[in-house]
Amino acid sequence: MEGVADLFGIHKNTVREWVRRGLPVMNEQRPALILGQDLRIFLQDRRTKNKRPCQPGQMYCVRCRASKFPDGNMADYLPTTEKLGTLQGFCPDCGCMMNRRASLAKLEQVRGKLDVAITKAPEQLSNSGQPTVNLHFGQERKP
Repeated sequence: MEGVADLFGIHKNTVREWVRRGLPVMNEQRPALILGQDLRIFLQDRRTKNKRPCQPGQMYCVRCRASKFPDGNMADYLPTTEKLGTLQGFCPDCGCMMNRRASLAKLEQVRGKLDVAITKAPEQLSNSGQPTVNLHFGQERKP
């Protein structure tokens, strides 16, 4: 169990909880041995079970734990890179911010019937034409 915890960088109690939830161990003796194939299957099943797919135009509300259409069928698309961004809208029930990652190429498929406003990506520091304000950095102070 400690080997699995070290492999994933998690606490060994997390692995113990996985065993209680059905992760098979080779024997009941100490140290408990877990086959890599069993671990892979367990984690894939767990990931598949926890997925909450969204239909076109829907986003997932973390607070409500459900896929929903945003309030007013409106969303903003905030680009994070040239090809990828985030759709943001408000949950109609709890008012919480909902997000959905989407590539710009597939935005038409993902948006469904949403009214989407595409905002400009924030300028990266490396692209800024402004000089740095730390010009004196590294220079000795004069008395």
